[in-house]
Amino acid sequence: MKTDITNKATSKKVAFYTLGCKVNQYETNGMIQQFIENGYEIVDFEDYADIYIINTCTVTNMSDRKSRQMIRRAKDNNPNSLVVAVGCYAQVLMEKVDEIPEIDLALGTNKKNNVVEIIENFINDKDNSKTYIDDVMHSKEYGDFGSITYTDKTRAVIKVQDGCDRFCSYCIIPFARGVVRSRNPQNVYDEIAMIASQGIKEVVITGIHVASYGKDFKNGFGLIDLLEKIHDIPGIERIRLGSIEPLWMTNEVIERLSKLNKICHQFHLSLQSGCDDTLKRMNRRYTTSQFEEIVNNIRHTFEDAILTTDIIVGFAGETAEEFEQTYNFLKKINFYKMHIFKYSPRKGTKAENMPNQVDGNIKEFRSKKLIELSDLNEINYLKSYIGKKISVLWEEEKNGVIKGHTPNYLLAEVSVQDELLANQIVNNINNVEVIDVDEVGLALKCRLNNN
Repeated sequence: MKTDITNKATSKKVAFYTLGCKVNQYETNGMIQQFIENGYEIVDFEDYADIYIINTCTVTNMSDRKSRQMIRRAKDNNPNSLVVAVGCYAQVLMEKVDEIPEIDLALGTNKKNNVVEIIENFINDKDNSKTYIDDVMHSKEYGDFGSITYTDKTRAVIKVQDGCDRFCSYCIIPFARGVVRSRNPQNVYDEIAMIASQGIKEVVITGIHVASYGKDFKNGFGLIDLLEKIHDIPGIERIRLGSIEPLWMTNEVIERLSKLNKICHQFHLSLQSGCDDTLKRMNRRYTTSQFEEIVNNIRHTFEDAILTTDIIVGFAGETAEEFEQTYNFLKKINFYKMHIFKYSPRKGTKAENMPNQVDGNIKEFRSKKLIELSDLNEINYLKSYIGKKISVLWEEEKNGVIKGHTPNYLLAEVSVQDELLANQIVNNINNVEVIDVDEVGLALKCRLNNN
């Protein structure tokens, strides 16, 4: 039954909660901007609101669980509110939306850019459908929000691509996001130019499988071409790449990236496993030797390169020997940071029915072992910066400490009370010196030299 919203014709307080990836962050910003332009007030998710919008994620079972938790929390915050589930988890629920009674309205991944119109039609009894979920596998057009200038940070996430055609055996995302669709390059340039005019100096280029950008174009224009054009936009001083397919980093691409001085030398290469047999079962399309060659080329080209990755432990059929191969490979590569995920079977994927599923206690042991390795790598890498001079984009001041990030995305902090530093890049590296490491906050402790 549809929720009876008190004074629903004038319901104007909207709260958002975003789960998952940077693409979701971008799309939430787009939805917020639409509501602001239509006269709504945006409030904190824990506050009273007339409408709660949960931008859901379904990449793991835990993501599903968290999505459900936030949907229920919204209804607890205001039982008479309109609770709207949007995005990936809502998309894969489809006809099962009614199994979660707290959901008043569900929008799939292709409907976010029409969210205000859909909600207002629902509230005003112009449409009493509870679900707006298309078959994304047949969607061919990129769903553009238009230029999004809303951001609550000193960097802006820019979505340039949607969909994925990799179909890794463990992954549900292609079924939630559909086929590869690339954004019109001119729309990307226009949005970034508007962002730059607001004083934002850093953009993060992202997509569901951003390396596939341009695959659906007929003119051969791809991601590296897009980055070269973005590089020429005045006002933008840093361009950061989101998670990238390793095989995209060919020798040619790395060489062209090296000529773009605005490109940040922090690369998130999603490895998933350090064992060739496991990679093959995952339907990853590279070997560990290919991955290592790419890493060596990156480090040879960018001496200050920071490399991070994702790793799945306990994938179907992963033996003790395969895990040891992964562990030893990760020690060899020496990533700065690794995001470790315990494999959880996703209904509808090939891996769901694979034999030899790994016991949960074994997954837990392997996860802890890799987390310990990642933590050690991170601390050691940060300590290697003590005594060095760095460039920092200062982002926020709190309690007399200003924090920001280096071009390769290391967190830095300095103890000063000068809010004028916020959103400023100190490019004169003689002015910022690393003097210690905050091992709790995992930050470079710096001092400013008045040279």
